[in-house]
Amino acid sequence: MSFSVFLAGLAMGLSLIVAIGAQNAFVLRQGLRNEHVFAVCLTCAMSDLVLILVGVTSFGKIAGWLPWVNPVMRYAGAAFLAWYGAKSLIAAVRSTDALTVGNSPEKKGLGKTLLACLAFTWLNPHVYLDTVVLLGSISTQFKGHQTAFASGAVSGSFLFFFALGYGATWLRPVFAKPSAWRTLDAIIAVVMGGIAFQLVTGA
Repeated sequence: MSFSVFLAGLAMGLSLIVAIGAQNAFVLRQGLRNEHVFAVCLTCAMSDLVLILVGVTSFGKIAGWLPWVNPVMRYAGAAFLAWYGAKSLIAAVRSTDALTVGNSPEKKGLGKTLLACLAFTWLNPHVYLDTVVLLGSISTQFKGHQTAFASGAVSGSFLFFFALGYGATWLRPVFAKPSAWRTLDAIIAVVMGGIAFQLVTGA
């Protein structure tokens, strides 16, 4: 029973995070540029671990205790995503970057990279919806086996983020061309802008 619940948590965790979003786009870009990939993947996975545990143990109480959390996180997240989307759009128009054989010549420091990673994770209300609310509510179906469900969901997060970050290296030859980077930046700008719009309008 516990193993089947673990698999259920794994499948559900993967299904919720596979869709392209702000956080995943950031991880993909870091993987393509070979910049702090391990640290970024670990930060995303550990953040999911914390949020999943919160959801499984006490998701129902949070909204009642802190009703202001949702609107604050929604607008803060929208502002951040709009800013990053605009930055990506400018890069899509002006950038002449190409992926070289070695690391990017404009490699950012670990501190700045992790701050951006944490912002994409913790300022995104969809992360809370997926991990705390949805996984938390689903876990109630497995009373007595919620630890196995949470373990499966956490394993799914680790599996996905590290596969995305390191699997991106397979696409490195494609991104040796500046046009590929401009296309990726344009896609990221659309994704960020679309999510920001949804957060503001509630669509």
